[in-house]
Amino acid sequence: MAADGPLRRLDERVGRGARGQLLPAPLAEFLADLGGLAVALPVLALAVGYAGWRLWRTGARWWWGVPLAGAVAMAAVPAAIAPVKALIDRPAPPGPLAGTDGFYPSGHTATAAVAYGAAALLLRCAAARSRRPARRPSVAVRLALVLLNAGVGLGLVVRGYHWPLDVLGSWCLSGVLLLGLSLLCRRLPHPAPEAERPGPRGGQ
Repeated sequence: MAADGPLRRLDERVGRGARGQLLPAPLAEFLADLGGLAVALPVLALAVGYAGWRLWRTGARWWWGVPLAGAVAMAAVPAAIAPVKALIDRPAPPGPLAGTDGFYPSGHTATAAVAYGAAALLLRCAAARSRRPARRPSVAVRLALVLLNAGVGLGLVVRGYHWPLDVLGSWCLSGVLLLGLSLLCRRLPHPAPEAERPGPRGGQ
C-alpha cells in the first residue's frame, strides 16, 4: 500500500469502477454515515451501560470489567489507526475528499466494526453471566452485524470516501481488537450463586 505496486493499482482500479455504482447515492451516504462517531458511539455507550447494569445486578465484584473493556476497545481504535494513517499517508480517492492524505486504513470502517461488534459482545457476555442467561445470539443477529459492517464499507467506497483496501485494512485491525475483547469476556468467571443478589423470592 505504501508503494505504487500491482496491489495498489488493482485496488484503485476497482475503487474507481465502484464509485457511484452498486448503490443509490442516498443509501450509500446513509451507510457511510453509520461509521461516524455520532451514530456508532451512542450505540456502544448504550450497550456499555446496559451490560454494566446487568452485571452489577449479579452482585459480582468484577461487574465493571466487561463494560470497561468495551470502552477501552473503542478508545484503542484511534490509537491503532492514526499511526498507520501517518505511516502510509495514502491519498484520498477521486471524490469529495480528493487532494487530502491519510486514508489507509479507514477510520469510519474501524469505528463501525468495533462499536457495533463490541456492543454485541458486551450484551452476549452480560447475558451469559446473569442470573437468567439468555440464549446465544441467533445466526440472523450475527448475519445482521456482518451485513451492517459490509454496508458501511461499501457505502464509503461507492461515495468515494475510501479505496476498497482502506476498508479491508480496517477490518483486519478491528478484528484484532474484537478478538481481544472476546477472549477477555470468556476468561471472566461466572458469578457463584451465593454471590448473586436474591431474586424476588430470595430468603423465603
